[in-house]
Amino acid sequence: MLNNKKIAVDFDGTIVDDAYPAIGKTKIFAFETLKKLQAQGFRLILWTYRHGKTLDEAVEFCRQNGIEFYAINSSFEGEVFDAETQSRKLDADWFIDDRNLGGFPGWGEIYNIINERIEFRVEGKEVLAYSKLKKEKKKGLFW
Repeated sequence: MLNNKKIAVDFDGTIVDDAYPAIGKTKIFAFETLKKLQAQGFRLILWTYRHGKTLDEAVEFCRQNGIEFYAINSSFEGEVFDAETQSRKLDADWFIDDRNLGGFPGWGEIYNIINERIEFRVEGKEVLAYSKLKKEKKKGLFW
């Protein structure tokens, strides 16, 4: 199944527990979820603070666990970054990071969010998924 959607995924605290500069323990269902998304045609971008040797180690760790990325810290493979003409922001449809608003929900929940196209809103101190919210009955002329 071909899919044009790109997902930027952080490494430390997201794919593995945060133990930077070491590689932490793999998060439950991280590689299973990433493989399933990749099989559905999503293009995965590794989006991490790591660089140099620590980045190479993270990429190799993912490769050994069955994940090869569409791009690494860039919007597409082979992209040459020019600070004079480009923004550092990646071109991706979704960003998965342990520092998301509301925290890291876990890989099972992430898979459901992507596949069910769940959107969110903040209510008080809670981040609520639109698909899970109770619909309020409106009172008015046409309701």
